[in-house]
Amino acid sequence: MVSLTADMSPLHPDRNLALELVRATEAASIRAVPFIGRGRKEDADGAAVDAMRAFFTTVNFDGTIVIGEGEKDDAPMLFNGERVGNGRGPRCDVAVDPIDGTSLTAAGRNNALSVIAVSEHGTMLDASSVFYMDKLVTGPAGVGVVDIRLPIGENIRLLAKALGKPVDEIVVSVLHRPRHEQLIEEIREAGAGTRLMSDGDVAGGINAARHNARTDMCVGIGGSPEGIVTACAIKALGGHIQGRLWPRDDDETQKGIDAGLKVDDHVYEADDLVQGSNTIFVATGVTDGQLVAGVRREGGYVYTESVVLRGASGTLRRISSEHLTSKWL
Repeated sequence: MVSLTADMSPLHPDRNLALELVRATEAASIRAVPFIGRGRKEDADGAAVDAMRAFFTTVNFDGTIVIGEGEKDDAPMLFNGERVGNGRGPRCDVAVDPIDGTSLTAAGRNNALSVIAVSEHGTMLDASSVFYMDKLVTGPAGVGVVDIRLPIGENIRLLAKALGKPVDEIVVSVLHRPRHEQLIEEIREAGAGTRLMSDGDVAGGINAARHNARTDMCVGIGGSPEGIVTACAIKALGGHIQGRLWPRDDDETQKGIDAGLKVDDHVYEADDLVQGSNTIFVATGVTDGQLVAGVRREGGYVYTESVVLRGASGTLRRISSEHLTSKWL
């Protein structure tokens, strides 16, 4: 019999760490509030980064950022390789996105999140040298059924059969980008519907893996950091995720090879993206979305909604909080 407390060693991420990290995503989301719908995505991101980093100093863990703001965002803080936490507690790999969806935040559109993912030290793939990844995400019904190497139409038919519903009831999330025009056409030709996302493919992937969401599959090319973050959540949901790195040019291909990554159409499975099941994913809504509600201000209070997913226990918890506005904004 497997002990329910087997993952609670002080050497490994545990449930207390999961709940502590929510304070950091809450802080980042709240600090972004003055910039929602103001067209200033850099200011929103900067405020969220400052808040998240400040809260990290109070958390009992010894984290190394594997996926941070990084080179893509020219970030001075929460960069790849930075140590976070107070140094006491478990050693962890950390992935952060203070705002997944800065453009969504700036425009006041749905599905912007503040996100942190954590796994045991040395278990998280560092794909930072190649910025983009082709991904396929489904819920548990897709495990051992769909495969990113198959044509999208075949994957849709296989998933529909596994779910026990007609193909025309399948809904597939895709980032709305010119590079996906052919993919979108093929999804519709197969008889499925599309949910086109302007940004925020972490939420898109997680929603596709949840049993009670309105989408069944998330596909297409998005950020490789977002793929690793999503994998941490999928571990808790029992879903399916695969990814193939998508270098933009020969220079990026060489950077990936030099970093030890497989960029020759290699398929990364869930355990290649994040090893083991001891993962933590926390997210707080910045703007409203299917996964969580966005930050809401009423009178002297600020309201937040967060989710906490733990791979070790396979649980998803929702946390609704109210904060005194005078302490925050």
